[in-house]
Amino acid sequence: QVQLVESGGGLVQAGGSLRLSCAASGRTFSNYAYAMGWFRQAPGKEREFVAAISWSGGSTSYADSVKGRFTISRDNDKNMVYLQMNSLKPEDTAVYYCAAERTYATMALSKRVDFGSWGQGTQVTVSS
Repeated sequence: QVQLVESGGGLVQAGGSLRLSCAASGRTFSNYAYAMGWFRQAPGKEREFVAAISWSGGSTSYADSVKGRFTISRDNDKNMVYLQMNSLKPEDTAVYYCAAERTYATMALSKRVDFGSWGQGTQVTVSS
């Protein structure tokens, strides 16, 4: 079983930056390869894909709405995944969730149904 804990959310003005972190733990996480992803859910909306990274870090994928502004990265030695968010917009306001899926796939996953483990989320609010 994998446990995921997000941190780094908060209130920021439009144009600002935030860095989200996801700490992964669990016996299986240390022993197997896991693809990781970030999703977000705004009030009254469906949870949507933001970014993903393959287990090796060699492949990344982004939603069109965040390309060029957000960067996903991981540190496998520390069991950490990050989401650097720059040039934030009010429409980026949402609860951001970290997700994990055990797989050796070389390509980053990008569908919600691909991921089996989820964190509790961290709130990001961007004021105009």
